[in-house]
Amino acid sequence: MRNVTYREALREALREEMKRDPSVFLLGEDIGRFWGGAFKVTEGLAEEFGDERVRDTPISESTIIGTGVGAAITGMRPVAEIMFGDLTALAMDQIANQAAKIRYMFGGQAKCPLVIRTPFGAGVNIASHHSQSLEAWFMHVPGLYVAIPSTPLDAKGLLKSAIRGENPVFFCEHKLLYPTRGEIPEGECLVPFGVADVKREGADATVVATLYMVQKALTAAQTLAQEGISVEVIDPRTLTPLDRTTIVKSVRKTGRVVIVSEDCRTAGVSAEIAAVVAEEATDYLDAPIKRVTGTDTPIPFSPTLEQFVIPGEKSIVKAVKEVI
Repeated sequence: MRNVTYREALREALREEMKRDPSVFLLGEDIGRFWGGAFKVTEGLAEEFGDERVRDTPISESTIIGTGVGAAITGMRPVAEIMFGDLTALAMDQIANQAAKIRYMFGGQAKCPLVIRTPFGAGVNIASHHSQSLEAWFMHVPGLYVAIPSTPLDAKGLLKSAIRGENPVFFCEHKLLYPTRGEIPEGECLVPFGVADVKREGADATVVATLYMVQKALTAAQTLAQEGISVEVIDPRTLTPLDRTTIVKSVRKTGRVVIVSEDCRTAGVSAEIAAVVAEEATDYLDAPIKRVTGTDTPIPFSPTLEQFVIPGEKSIVKAVKEVI
């Protein structure tokens, strides 16, 4: 096993898949020789594979995704980077009305193996236009797969699976995860879509957490363990497809559930997961479903206010104690 950062794991996945398959290429703003991506994920790849396969693009998100869609349906496997997840709003027609629907509309005769990588999340004080968590938007689009890796292992394994797949994948990263470290195995590393991971086993309550909130949930679980409360932490790893079975099995075991997601509370990721639990595990619940989410407000620029509106370890600990 090797200890690498989340950023390095993503770069490894891209490098390995580009070596494996000449139809894989990258496109996005500032991903090439000069900058290596806004968060340095693609650093060094243009030097290794050339400018034809690591393409710097104009500042036009609709152009980036539109080009990716065209390339995908004509036999290439593009990986498009959108510098900040918020900016996917500028390419929603290409994502939701084109990429997600092509395979269905053409009865499988055309495929769109496009991967769209982008970072979400707050915590770095860059205000409302660059700090949102919009995963639920894409979870709502039929035909689009949605990945949410929280560890280097999952980041590498899911990205490789996404690139090799035949469907468009919206690949959500988190700004605060890039420097985090974790172990990944030597050699091939693939993580299947639709298979959640039990990050920590427990008996008293289930915490289902996504992206950077997984790290906060694990820290909260350690704090609660010191008080004799055993928490099971479930990471869905993909939102579409969603592993309902693993989530429901855990809730049936513990009888209590807290769902933690950084996106807005109303119609967010936590709402869908709560609905799954309500539909399939109500009779096993010993307490109401509890959600810990971002507030329904634009993300403030002020560091103090920003921390106030996004979930933290203390709010997770509080929620678990309430259901216990």
